[in-house]
Amino acid sequence: MGTMTMLNKIPRWTILVAGAAAGISLLSILLRNALATGEETTLLTFSAMHFAGYLFFIISPVEILYVHMLNQGHPVFSLYGLALGTALLAQAIDYAMGRAFSDTVIHRIIGEKKYRRNLRRIETYGGWTIFVFCLLPLSSPIVILVAGMIRYSLFRVFVFSTVGLALKYGVLNLMF
Repeated sequence: MGTMTMLNKIPRWTILVAGAAAGISLLSILLRNALATGEETTLLTFSAMHFAGYLFFIISPVEILYVHMLNQGHPVFSLYGLALGTALLAQAIDYAMGRAFSDTVIHRIIGEKKYRRNLRRIETYGGWTIFVFCLLPLSSPIVILVAGMIRYSLFRVFVFSTVGLALKYGVLNLMF
């Protein structure tokens, strides 16, 4: 049985729950270990967790992790650069996956309803949808995935995404 056929047989909720559990578990385990041992979370650990949090199939509250790292006293510019770099790298993968996988597989993973809703947003508001989803703690990876599926301009995706992410993390730097 091919990979695509196997993915089509897995219930969508199973994939979503597994992704959410993986992201939250990874974040919880790494933060718990750091807090229990009294050690700071390293920039390498932050980078890995932040990258994973921007993949469309892993749901993770990366903004909380960023604030945690700021509160530990990590260099703001290093943290800011790592946050932008890892988020954009993960979003490039999300975009590529949207382009590569069949609509059937993607619909199975994120659901027809979410796909249609995000498609309408992108068709109606274009890059501003990507900007708002990257600026706010919303599910920007799914929007980027859908943008890849509809072959939305890669250049526009990364311009709006970069500006949204840069502003979000800039505001978090100022607040915390």
